[in-house]
Amino acid sequence: MAKKVVATLKTADGRGFAKIIKMVKSPKTGAYTFKEQMVPNDQVKEAVKK
Repeated sequence: MAKKVVATLKTADGRGFAKIIKMVKSPKTGAYTFKEQMVPNDQVKEAVKK
């Protein structure tokens, strides 16, 4: 999957996006998981605040 993301980011359309990785703690087990999402560059600050 990482190769696909890197390959799409090299195109002109892919440069307008950022990959955000958040560490989220599970309320049940207390273990941490990672949530990944691709957002447009102009919406990065809103996505990080959520």
